[in-house]
Amino acid sequence: MPNQNLSEMKTTKVTFKNKNGSILSGKLELPAHRFAHNFVLFAHCFTCTKNLSAVKNISNSLSSQGFGVLRFDFAGLGESEGEFEDTNFSGNVEDLVAASDYLKENYSAPTLIVGHSLGGSASILAASRIDSIRVVATIGAPYHPSHVKKLIQNSLEEINTNGKAIVNIGGSDFTIKKQFVNDIESNSLSTTVSSLGRALLVLHSPQDNIVGINNAEELYRSAKHPKSFVSLDGADHLLSRKEDSKYVGNVIVGWASRYLEIPEESVLKSTHHVVAKLDDLKEFTTQLKVGKHYMVADEPERVGGNDFGPTPYGYITAGLSSCTAMTIKMYVARKGWDLKSVEVHTSYDKSHKEDCENCENPTAKIDTFRKEVKLEGNLSEEQRKRIMQIADKCPVHRTFLSETQILTEAV
Repeated sequence: MPNQNLSEMKTTKVTFKNKNGSILSGKLELPAHRFAHNFVLFAHCFTCTKNLSAVKNISNSLSSQGFGVLRFDFAGLGESEGEFEDTNFSGNVEDLVAASDYLKENYSAPTLIVGHSLGGSASILAASRIDSIRVVATIGAPYHPSHVKKLIQNSLEEINTNGKAIVNIGGSDFTIKKQFVNDIESNSLSTTVSSLGRALLVLHSPQDNIVGINNAEELYRSAKHPKSFVSLDGADHLLSRKEDSKYVGNVIVGWASRYLEIPEESVLKSTHHVVAKLDDLKEFTTQLKVGKHYMVADEPERVGGNDFGPTPYGYITAGLSSCTAMTIKMYVARKGWDLKSVEVHTSYDKSHKEDCENCENPTAKIDTFRKEVKLEGNLSEEQRKRIMQIADKCPVHRTFLSETQILTEAV
């Protein structure tokens, strides 16, 4: 795959209804510079939300490699409607199915599902009901959903006696009803895992003191191939360290890619320094190869583009800015002046020619680049004036002002 910088992503807030009619709130992360080749469902941990740092880091890792990721709050949590005390594990599974339906109707059916902690258990059950899922990845997931009872152990007697109790989990109070306890006790993964029929990746930390590593062992033993286990040595249950959650995201990308259809990007070749390729289906989205560097050019959405990359004029303006900065840096280095940094802010527009007699005529306009140069350093006024003179002598600037010819031929 070409070495593109895809660290940025486009995040859109989405809402959809679950089986009970409650509106669930989610965030859809899409690659910034291309169409998503596969879509992912993410199930967060028990009483967590879509905004847990680990969830965001893992989603970012996936979207940076071309995946579209939907992370959302289960009913009764975060920004989603519903009362937590009226929800249960089976409801979480239903919410995942509803999220899958939303993706299928509005984008593309999900092929990968990722679940953290109890969300991992829910992901396995949901995957068995979502035909499009090809890969399941669990992170610190309990083999028995009833494992959650350990978190409410001290309140079980009150729940059984009064039908509910207020339980403090992770510093927040939650009302747990007896129906929730009954529900997790009635759900078992053993049969589902053994007949899952999907590739399964089990990630778990040996130091997980919330859900023990033995749960990963049981999941792995019950599952049929293809399956893999990855030890998250040194990580805690919530993947609190950024490096742990980013590692998990990268592992999932690499492992899942073996079982998913990911189109290979065409390798652009040319005897010229630059080649541009535009496929009909991508409208204005144009693949570029500049030397050994791969980029994308596009147009804004308002004119029918996908806004996956700068416009052609954006690249021209960027070339002028960068060339100006480099020219200043080279000149100052030769002089040995104390320049700490230089910023070149450039904008492009078509402006009326000075003193034009027929300003309403479009041909009376001229291409105009406006450059603002910011210099930081211990420089004298005379040095600053000289640097500003040099700013207009960069090669790209001079090319714009010189007589230029462009020869075009069919090949």
